[in-house]
Amino acid sequence: MSTTTRFMLSENDVPKHFYNIAADSPVKPTPVLHPQSKEPVTPDFLSAIFPTPIIEQEMSMDRFIEIPEEVREIYKLWRPTPLIRAMRLEKALNTPAHIYFKYEGVSPSGSHKSNSAVAQAYYNKIAGTKSITTETGAGQWGTALSMACNFFGMELEVYMVKVSYHQKPARRYVMETYGATVFSSPSDNTQTGRTIIAKDPDNQGSLGIAISEAVEIAALSGGQKKYSLGSVLNHVLLHQTVIGEEALKQMDMANEYPDVVIGCVGGGSNFSGIAFPFLRENLKNGQRTRLLAVEPTTTPSLTRGIYGYDYGDTAQIAPILKMFTLGHDFMPPVIHAGGLRYHGVAPQLSALYDAGLIEAIALGQLEVFQAATLFAQTEGILPAPESSHAIRAAINEAIEAKKLGEKRVILFNLSGHGHFDLTAYNAYNSGELTNNEYPEHAISDIESHLPKVNIPVMG
Repeated sequence: MSTTTRFMLSENDVPKHFYNIAADSPVKPTPVLHPQSKEPVTPDFLSAIFPTPIIEQEMSMDRFIEIPEEVREIYKLWRPTPLIRAMRLEKALNTPAHIYFKYEGVSPSGSHKSNSAVAQAYYNKIAGTKSITTETGAGQWGTALSMACNFFGMELEVYMVKVSYHQKPARRYVMETYGATVFSSPSDNTQTGRTIIAKDPDNQGSLGIAISEAVEIAALSGGQKKYSLGSVLNHVLLHQTVIGEEALKQMDMANEYPDVVIGCVGGGSNFSGIAFPFLRENLKNGQRTRLLAVEPTTTPSLTRGIYGYDYGDTAQIAPILKMFTLGHDFMPPVIHAGGLRYHGVAPQLSALYDAGLIEAIALGQLEVFQAATLFAQTEGILPAPESSHAIRAAINEAIEAKKLGEKRVILFNLSGHGHFDLTAYNAYNSGELTNNEYPEHAISDIESHLPKVNIPVMG
């Protein structure tokens, strides 16, 4: 049996194209609606917050979109990322399964978010943008975009969800070192923030609120600032497909092909990044890989939400999207996987899940940290709480393979390291961590919170 554990590509293998699942999806795209008129948005509306190249990618039906050489050169700071076989974890589980992970934590910002951050910063730069606004949950996206904006000489204003602003101050320090200005959200910089603070001074924030603040600042800037989003929208998902494109080559180097591909899901970017190229192989070349999305039980948008039209943000100023949602005004319970505390899921991913092409499960915080600890103790990498949802699911798959006595090839995306999440590990190790389950009473209320649109709400 081969003892090779690391499968490395050269700089020449950095992908030259982003993959756009819209070209191969059997599900037709759903229109994006204006937050006030509830009619399909126009390019003029989108241009108030996004640069033209990003809008073009968002609407594109091209299968492959060429990656600019300037972007590829920056990618070479960390790409291609390694594919690693977790043989020590396999041994600890005594499983016949083979477990592989794609390690995106080697990027300078510590996560997969740099893949889209560099691309978005570049497209803003060539469009003449001088300043960008954005939100961040756990801080991974804010860190990545801070680095990217620094590379391209642009200012950045980050609205960081309040609970993470205090849980993970080190991420804020990194953002500020790259030159970004960081605000705790909700803030008193915006009408959205001031309204929320007036009603609830102790509000811990959410991604929906932080998005509202960042969009408000951009929309009212008279074109001086543009908004950048770290997940959910089509252009973000296609930027992340460099992960899966590399993984396809690396699995070939390992002489294996995954039976299941796993990723955690908040908005959907890192899961889509690794899964969509494998979904293409399912759709076009007859492969039968299972694609498993893993979300927290506190924010179970896919497994407990409604598939319908909803606002992408709390203040109802961002476009209305058709997606699996818990309601735009849902306030997620506090957990340490701040990057997964979003009320909805990317429209492309939602449509594919609704069509049965993707599976989903929800996992509790305690079982996730148990898996993260075992992974750290066997493989030596301290994983981010978000990524640890994928680790837990991979372990469950390996245990099931053992029970069934079958070999199973498992691939998951380790989308970031947990070096800035030590307070979370301390809480787990000291016994202070709880599961903070999704409030059951909210399930029956979701549909009443969705906007009334001319297009049917239910999928």
